[in-house]
Amino acid sequence: MTSSYSADQIQVLEGLEAVRKRPGMYIGTTGPRGLHHLVYEVVDNSIDEALAGHCTHIEVDFNADGSVTVTDDGRGIPTGIVAKTGKSGIETVMTVLHAGGKFGGGGYKVSGGLHGVGISVVNALSEWVEVTVWRDQKEHLQRYERGFPVSELQAKPCKGNRTGTSVSFLPDTQIFSTGIEFDYATVAGRLRELAYLNAGVKISFGDRRLELLKSSEPRVETYCYEGGIKEYVTYMNREKQPLHEEVIYVQGERNNVQIEVSLQWCVDAFSDNVLGFANNIRTIDGGTHLEGLKAVLTRTMNSIARKRNKIKENEPNLAGENVREGLTAVISVKVPDPEFEGQTKTKLGNTEVRGIVDSLVGEVLTEYLEFRPQVADAILEKAIQAFKAAEAARRARDLVRRKSVLESSPLPGKLADCSSRDPALSEIYLVEGDSAGGSAKQGRDRQFQAILPLRGKILNIEKTDDAKIYKNNEIQSLITALGLGIKGEEFDPGQLRYHHIVIMTDADVDGAHIRTLLLTFFYRYQRALVEQGYIYIACPPLYKVERGRNHYYCYSDREMNNLVRNEFPANANYTIQRFKGLGEMMPTQLWDTTMNPETRTLKRVEIEDAAEADRIFTILMGDRVAPRREFIETYGPKLNLLDLDI
Repeated sequence: MTSSYSADQIQVLEGLEAVRKRPGMYIGTTGPRGLHHLVYEVVDNSIDEALAGHCTHIEVDFNADGSVTVTDDGRGIPTGIVAKTGKSGIETVMTVLHAGGKFGGGGYKVSGGLHGVGISVVNALSEWVEVTVWRDQKEHLQRYERGFPVSELQAKPCKGNRTGTSVSFLPDTQIFSTGIEFDYATVAGRLRELAYLNAGVKISFGDRRLELLKSSEPRVETYCYEGGIKEYVTYMNREKQPLHEEVIYVQGERNNVQIEVSLQWCVDAFSDNVLGFANNIRTIDGGTHLEGLKAVLTRTMNSIARKRNKIKENEPNLAGENVREGLTAVISVKVPDPEFEGQTKTKLGNTEVRGIVDSLVGEVLTEYLEFRPQVADAILEKAIQAFKAAEAARRARDLVRRKSVLESSPLPGKLADCSSRDPALSEIYLVEGDSAGGSAKQGRDRQFQAILPLRGKILNIEKTDDAKIYKNNEIQSLITALGLGIKGEEFDPGQLRYHHIVIMTDADVDGAHIRTLLLTFFYRYQRALVEQGYIYIACPPLYKVERGRNHYYCYSDREMNNLVRNEFPANANYTIQRFKGLGEMMPTQLWDTTMNPETRTLKRVEIEDAAEADRIFTILMGDRVAPRREFIETYGPKLNLLDLDI
């Protein structure tokens, strides 16, 4: 059958229709991340008012009916008629894509908003939106449903000179099929981040969903940090032992680009944690501001080391990763015309920012360290130790490499590779033990699935130096099988041999432990793997329930109890088999339940809150016992084992 393709088939989507048709283009996904993105879009508009110096208090509320309200005390959306559209300013920004005050023209000097689509996208993807604007001693109100105004702009006088905007919206269940329940912790993390990045702005966050909270009082938190990103670094290092008490802080402005940097090194950390922000947007893929910071840190520390005779003339310079070992840093730049790569704005592209960061930070950091020689010595001491450890690790690595060349196979012998050579299509399963490895090898699809069995529990790299890491056989196998580079080097996705790295361990305590050790390895050795979504966790079933000729797989106790109690008759005969480990499963069972792309469930590992993730890894996997014990004593009694997602 051939279907005709003529000019009649070409559609032009008018207004907000395009957003409802292809929401993923505007908010990334229609799952939980996209849902929370709606809140951030509205809050970002209020933050842009704060950046322009017109707003000091932002209030975010989760209402009992599932809607969200964001209120600020900025200038209020203009209410006059926009000549080009013939509609009021409010209706224009709410219903017209690429309409806003951030394309130049003096409304905003610096803003995170670039494209003028944010609030109109929220309007398009909501069941209803209500906008209230206080401006010119009047209160203006308008309601929209699924993108269309259902009332005229109503104005009534209001007392006093109140100004500001309030936006309430209820996400549309037709778009967000996975549910529209907001997660308090996710939004709280972003609001706290914004409060740190905008010193002095007060953000109040209330959760009034009393049924969900199971309480009679709403939960309200207020974030306001006069110290800005200096306080942010202190907050991230609260579980660590700082090398120098005072946080190093750099602030300056050149060519209308404002720069703020906070730095603090810690004794008990062996990797760096550098967060970059451009116009309050977290740039997880880096960009020119981070490149400039890394370059200037390396250059400055090397020149001071030579001046203070810590490095002799004939010795090589310290590498960037040596200097940054144990560093927690936040860099926040405010750029009038930011160039982001892509709509999701995760990488800054302005080339001029690199030079500005380099020169500003270089001047201030050199002066700071010259006046505080003991701080400079402590940082250099740690960097030189890191350099020596890296040299030892390099020698250990070269030894391993030489051995593998002699053995003529650079890939580990245990690896059962797949025949596909396209990394985007290939998957690798990291399996616990040889027996499970055997089942997985028999059950897999050899075309695109590779298996790497791991013996026992791998090394906890949070508390070991690099030389030991490279001597460890299991970790050596992991590094070579996946095609990872050297720890601390820039991540190159082109070298990665598989784009789906699946951790498949038994559904017991030991399996959870091995999974945690593997996640620690990926997070600390090559964090970009996690940030860019290459790491997954397989979900093998816990039970097999057989009744007559039918069988059912259950992935949790709750699912099994629900099946037996609610779906089977009271007098039914059935048998329950509990899988103690993956090795007990027949290869076909393992394929059907855990490895077949058509029927399996995979969890993708993502980082919602970078500061919190870093803190949790430090507490639970680090070498200081006291914070870990305190964590277990605090949260242990509150745990409900049935709710645990393991």
